[in-house]
Amino acid sequence: MTARARITAVTVPSLEPDRLEPFVGRERVERLERTAETVRARLGDRRVVNVNSTATGGGVAEMLQTLLGYVRGAGLETEWLVIDGDPQFFAVTKRIHNGLYGGPGDGGPLGDAERAEYERTAAENLPGMRDALRPGDVVIVHDPQPAGLVPALLADGHAVVWRCHVGLDAANEWSERAWEFLRLYVEDASGFVFSRGAFAPRWVDPGRLAVIPPAIDPLAPKNEALDRETVVGVLAAAGLIASDGMAPHPDVSHPAQIVREGRAPAAGTPLVVQVSRWDRMKDMAGVMRAFASGVDAATGAHLVLAGPAVEGVDDDPEGLEVWNETVELWRSLATPERERVQLVAVPMDDPQENALVVNALQTHAAVVVQKSLAEGFGLTVAEAMWKSRPVVASAVGGIADQIVNGESGLLLDDPRDLGRMGELVSSVLASPAEAARLGANARRRVAERFLPDRQLVQYAELVERLLEADPA
Repeated sequence: MTARARITAVTVPSLEPDRLEPFVGRERVERLERTAETVRARLGDRRVVNVNSTATGGGVAEMLQTLLGYVRGAGLETEWLVIDGDPQFFAVTKRIHNGLYGGPGDGGPLGDAERAEYERTAAENLPGMRDALRPGDVVIVHDPQPAGLVPALLADGHAVVWRCHVGLDAANEWSERAWEFLRLYVEDASGFVFSRGAFAPRWVDPGRLAVIPPAIDPLAPKNEALDRETVVGVLAAAGLIASDGMAPHPDVSHPAQIVREGRAPAAGTPLVVQVSRWDRMKDMAGVMRAFASGVDAATGAHLVLAGPAVEGVDDDPEGLEVWNETVELWRSLATPERERVQLVAVPMDDPQENALVVNALQTHAAVVVQKSLAEGFGLTVAEAMWKSRPVVASAVGGIADQIVNGESGLLLDDPRDLGRMGELVSSVLASPAEAARLGANARRRVAERFLPDRQLVQYAELVERLLEADPA
């Protein structure tokens, strides 16, 4: 007898689309409102229900908080459901995740035993999912973890969209293996959404494919404007910098876990910052090597590698391993190099506080880097660009869609070229005027392309097409 897993409904506050007007203008807000009105009439009593595997940690959870808040603010009924899973299940799905990025992950198999584990978890979650859904609901299933539910939800009469947030521009043996595993579950989906068209495998029907890049909310705690006093107070309270005589910010009560040599850097120290999950594809180790060998100590710059506390991301079993590997690499550096590098695990106890610390860190950064080996989109890139920070990042996946090289940031053609990475970061540190130019252009590009109204209109148009095809 299959056990029954617990489906969790996530509470999402409503966000009024009008609040975007100062950033996108009245015309774009009115287009969103007209589109939402059309979809609302077509939906009737039905809802748009999103399904994923975690409510906190990582870009998908952050995106859903914003996206669904504005959906509700536009008058559409929506829900966010989170499936349950055990460590064995998440070990399999992390292997699939890494495969879709073109890597072997832990090198383990994706055979009959892994398929049985995957299908067992889907079967355990299915009864709770059926209890939570209404007849005719449109269901958007995010990423590999809940994809095993797609066939049953289709059989129940739902329009089901599979939204994949990861991918690789050019397939390799590992991505092909991962797609072979997933194809059985998602091939018949009513629709597909990818962040880039190149991420979709060959067997995806182009008529059911929508390309919808993510977006950031300019008014979210992670992106709202902060003055210098707040930035220094937040980072001092978290333990990342010295207070410079300013009082620690009262909203930060959970100091970060920090690995460093000696005292916190002074508030005026230039910081080179990468914020990401502790994931091998984010290549925190490569960033550290590139900085230690390629950024001269005479710049006065320090490196901060920051990510979530590893116990705070439920669906990422490799986080602790990557954190420990990064700490061991830091310990292997010569003392002068260790003194310029700090590793930061930001607590997830309070998501608002976590977002405030990340915001302050990105805002304070002299340079933001994202040296991913592969990337679905890279929300941290858009976040830093919105804060007018100069960004140096790998030209992989969705990062290459965000940054116009030399205009709104600098792109590293080969993400494994540590020497070139050090050169690019050093060039930005050496020229405040160039850093300011790149940062100003970066903010304009995000305003034009990566704010919520564009993403919401695209999703609304997708739902409208699905309802036209199956109006029952």
